[in-house]
Formats: sequence, C-alpha cells, structure tokens
Amino acid sequence: MINRQLLLPESIVVIGGSNNVHKPGGAIVRNILQGGFSGTLRIVNPKEDEVQGIKVFHDARELPPTELAVLVIPAKMCPDTVELLAKEKQTKAFIIISAGFGEETKAGAKLEQQILDTCEKYGCALIGPNCIGLLTRHHHSVFTKPIPALNPRGVDFVSGSGATAVFILESAVIKGLQFNSVWSIGNGKQIGIEDVLQYMDEHFDAETDSHVKLLYIENISNPDKLLFHASSLIRKGCRIAAIKAGASESGSRAASSHTGAIASSDSAVEALFRKAGIVRCFSREELTTVGCIFTLPELKGKNFAIVTHAGGPGVMLTDALSKGGMNVPKLEGPAAEELKEKLLPGSAVANPIDILATGTAEHLGIAIDYCENQFPRIDAIAVIYGTPGLTTLYEAYEVLHKKIQECRKPIFPILPSLHTAGPEVAEFLQKGHVNFSDEVTLATALSQIMKTPAPAPPEIELFGVDVPKIREIISLTPNPSPKGERSGYLDPDTVRRLLQCAGIPMVPEMVSTSKEELTAFADRVGYPVVAKVVGPVHKSDVGGVTLNIRTAEHLALEFDRMMQIQDATGVMVQKMLKGTELFIGAKYEERFGHVVLCGLGGIFVEVLKDVQSGLAPLSYGEAYSMIHSLRGYKILKGTRGQQGINEQKYAEIIVRLSTLLRFATEIKEMDINPLLADTDDVVAVDARIRIEK
Repeated sequence: MINRQLLLPESIVVIGGSNNVHKPGGAIVRNILQGGFSGTLRIVNPKEDEVQGIKVFHDARELPPTELAVLVIPAKMCPDTVELLAKEKQTKAFIIISAGFGEETKAGAKLEQQILDTCEKYGCALIGPNCIGLLTRHHHSVFTKPIPALNPRGVDFVSGSGATAVFILESAVIKGLQFNSVWSIGNGKQIGIEDVLQYMDEHFDAETDSHVKLLYIENISNPDKLLFHASSLIRKGCRIAAIKAGASESGSRAASSHTGAIASSDSAVEALFRKAGIVRCFSREELTTVGCIFTLPELKGKNFAIVTHAGGPGVMLTDALSKGGMNVPKLEGPAAEELKEKLLPGSAVANPIDILATGTAEHLGIAIDYCENQFPRIDAIAVIYGTPGLTTLYEAYEVLHKKIQECRKPIFPILPSLHTAGPEVAEFLQKGHVNFSDEVTLATALSQIMKTPAPAPPEIELFGVDVPKIREIISLTPNPSPKGERSGYLDPDTVRRLLQCAGIPMVPEMVSTSKEELTAFADRVGYPVVAKVVGPVHKSDVGGVTLNIRTAEHLALEFDRMMQIQDATGVMVQKMLKGTELFIGAKYEERFGHVVLCGLGGIFVEVLKDVQSGLAPLSYGEAYSMIHSLRGYKILKGTRGQQGINEQKYAEIIVRLSTLLRFATEIKEMDINPLLADTDDVVAVDARIRIEK
C-alpha cells in the first residue's frame, strides 16, 4: 500500500542516522536536510548526541509519534524496530535501506516476512528492504547522489535496482532530464513496480502529475497488473518506457516445437510491452534518451530536417534515421534557393542543411526559421551544433533556446561539445532543455518510439470464432499420449477441427492408413499432392515429407515407404499449393499467458528466427504491428517484381488464433508452419498442437 505518510510525511525519523556522510546513515540525513524537507526531522543513534545539527534520540522508545521511518541499521534489528514504531509511535510508513534480507539468505527472508507481517497488521506502507530510498519533491529520503533537478513536470522513475537507478540518474542528469520522483523498490516485499504504477494510475491528475514514466524492471511478478495500469496511464496521456533486464535466461529451455525453441520469457516481455504501449529500451542511455524525447512536443510525422555545421554527424544522423524508418527528405525549390542565398557561400541546403563550421548564431536561426515556416513537409528539426574551437557558443545556444520556445515543430538539440563547451551546454540545460549529445543514439530511440503501437483495446475479437465448440473439443479430447500421459500432440483431425472453429482456413487433406482411401482423395482434389507421415513430430528429419506427387503410382510408393518409418501411425495427403511460406506459433508462458509469434515460414523460422511476438488475445492493431516489425516485411509486402501477400488475411488468422488460445489454456505449444500466402488468400498447410490436461 502507498499512503500519505510515505509521500507527504509531516515528520521523518532516520533510525541509524549519523555524522558520517560517506555512509548511508549520514548521507540520507544530509540529503533530507539539503532537500528542504519542511516537516520535523528526527534521528535515532545510541552513540551520538547531535547529528548534522539535529539533537539525537538514543533509543527509538524515546521518540514522539512520527509518520515515516527510514531504517539504516543491521537487518536483524529491523523487525523489532518496525514493530515498536508501528505499535507505539503511530508510524505508518517505512523505507528500509538495510540489506541482508531475502536477497541473501533464507534467514534474511524470514526477517523480511516478519517486517511485512507487522506492516500489514498495522496498515503501514513499506518500501524495500535493500533499496536506496524514495526521492520526491517533498522529501529526499535517499542516501545516494546525484540528486536530479525536481519539478512537477519531470519524469517519474521507478527502479527494481538501487545501483542501476543511480547509474540511470547519472545518464539522465548529463542530458538535462528532470524528475518528479524516483522510486527504488529494492526487494519489493510489499510495494513493487506494478503497485507504484497502480497508485499513479488510480490517483492520476492530468493537470498536476508527470506525464512521463521510466521503469527499470528486473522481475515482473504480476504481468496482468502491469499491463492494466501501464496501458491505462498511456490512454490518459502518459508515455512510458522501460528496460526489462534478465529476460533471456530461460531462452535455452528444451522444447519440441519450433515455437518452443524460439519463444522465451523475453518474447513474453516483448509481447506484454507491445500490448501495453510501453516503449522497450535495452540500455541506460537509450532509456534516458527516450525520456528526454518524451519531454519534447510529440512527433507527428517522420520527416526530419537536419541543421548542422558539421557534415559528418549530419550524414550519420541521416543514415540512422533512415535505418529506423524515418525520412530526411530533399529540400529544393524556391524556398531552398532563397535559404542558400542567406547562408555563407559553400553552405548546403538539400538536407542536411550544412551552415559550415564558420556559420554564426544568426545563420543557425535563419535555417531553423525556414524549416519551421517554409518547408511544410518537415515534421521535426534536429540541430547539431558544437564547437570547432573557434568561438564560444553562448549566443548560438541562446538562439536555439528561443527557437525551441517559439517553434511549433519539435526541435532536437544535439550539442556534442561536452568537454570544450561544458559551461555553454550547462547554461543551456539550466533553462529547462535537454541535450542529445550523440545523434545515432537519438535516432535509435526515436525509432523505438515510432514503432511502439498504442495500447491494445481490451475487447476480445470473437467474430467468427466458435468458443463453445472449441471448449467442447478440448474437454472431450482424451489424453493425447498413447501411454496415457496427460500431455502430448493432438492428432491431425482434432487439430483441423480446432482451427476450423477459429475460422482458420486449411488446405484440403486426408489422414488414413488406407492406401486406397488416400488415392481416391488425391483423385478427387486433383494432383499434384503432398504426402506426410503422421506420428513423428519432425517429419522432414525422418524423410517423412514428399512434395509434388503427380500420379497415383507415385503416391502408392510413398505410402508404402512412409508406413515403414518408425512411430508412423498413418499418412496425410494434402492438395499441393504454392505461395509465400509464413509461420504462426504460440507458447504458454507462466503468469503471462500465450505468447503468439509470427514470421516467415518453412526453414526460415529456424534459420533466421525473424519473428515478432504478441500476447493473446490480440487486436488487429497488434497483429499489424507484429507483421510490420518483421525484418522480412518487405518480402511480404512484395519486392523486385514479386507480388505481396494478403496482409489482411494474415493479420486475421493471427487474431483468430489468439482468440482460440484465450479459450483453450490447455494448449501449451503450437505451430502453424507453413501457411501459404498469395495476394488473394492465406491457407494453413501444416499445424501441430501440444496440450497439457
């Protein structure tokens, strides 16, 4: 629980506060004092009489009632201290800095549980243990530095790691990113990242609260809660970016399907963030860069103008923006010629606009004005302006400051001279601006933002999906293993019936142990056909697939051969179709639900692993986002004279499959590989489903 006493305490006691500011107990007192806490600050230390100018209580029993307690004492002393304060001193909030709890030993975990039980008993809020504290505009209850600039429109930052939070703050401060609050949850015994988001969501005031949330996550204990409150905040106008660390460790788990081999907890995280509308980041620099972008006016299009006095960085930014799916369009015509006349001889205006190393602050202002007013195709302006060592930059940065305030289009300042122009950059940041010192990092962050979809609607797409029939088939299906185990692969007929219930078209096929039945079927649907052995999971590995069978005699020979393959239980014959091979798969991830994957099919899914993930049930917007995010999307769209696929049908099948999975949680792994697609249709050719009952 998060309460007033944690956020807006009228009194704080530091248990273990000291005069040594090089230790947590002294540093936290210093930070609270320097932060201008307006309430009463008390200190408990049995060995000191005065700490940093404050008279000290030698024992917590001597304290008057105090609303918030910050504990910086050995772990073994914390449970009794919490019990005393909660029971006798009406303390309703605790921040426990101390380590040595569940993160280290089983004995420490028992101490941690004892503290939680006390807090639950007396209705107290608990941050930590094993954290750096809580930093708000009301009180600076952290023992670390830096303390960033705080204001109501700054960023709310929530971290599952104290040390990482400090490093992220270091990265942010040098960029000029300001904060509203910093939450270090430590072990998160009572209040985790999901709980902080819930509080921010349920108490959100669009007029007074920060609209930017940055997260560093090491463990997602409640994916549904994170999804609900993150997407709710984004719908209310917030923007959220997050790092999820440690997501790849389960990627090597053994699995029998293509999907099982490819899917991992990282796929689940990717899918969760996509559904919530969270911008995923992979480094501290990327997270703080995205946070800085979020503080600027929202980018409404993909067309950038680059104003620079250094050709190389302009070219690198152009390349990086283009790689990320954005444009640096050529500027030409009368307006471009007019601009060229107003700049120094030798300047370039085609885009990037190079005003040369000798270009002045006046030239910078002229170039920005033309991008703002004379080039309507331009959506945003990137300004790269450092120093070649010829002049000071105060005048140029003052022009940039004024243009950022005046222009409707967002301006991205890239000021790389942090060493030779440190004072000038610092003065620019003090005016409330941010700085992107590296142009490629900026472009990478912009591309992450641009490809992140809006939160998915919560409604499930049920049209054309027979949910009662799906449940009937699943519930009446016997244990799939011939040995009686409760898990295994479904037979082809059951797979076909389930896909039919979801409205997923399949190629005409028949499974039989009768050569005559299969020959008659082939005559009926027409040659050529495909024959596949039934029984072995990986058919190709045992020679169990034959393509382009054109006669009844050839089919009969293949039938006889395949029935001799070990574990063969029959032969499947399918009408042979042509088209682009696609793939859809799904895997059930504990706590997350079904992760749905899509990509190019056939052997490409194994070799290239070019797949995108979504969390079932999926909306059409999510399905299109998954398809468009594939590296091989140009193949699906059509390239070099080849026709593209029916993208709408592919998205529809992804959505229908996700709805099937929502109502069949017994399905733990499945592959539809390949689907064959052309400009008219998308048809499933081969599918496998593994269930656990």
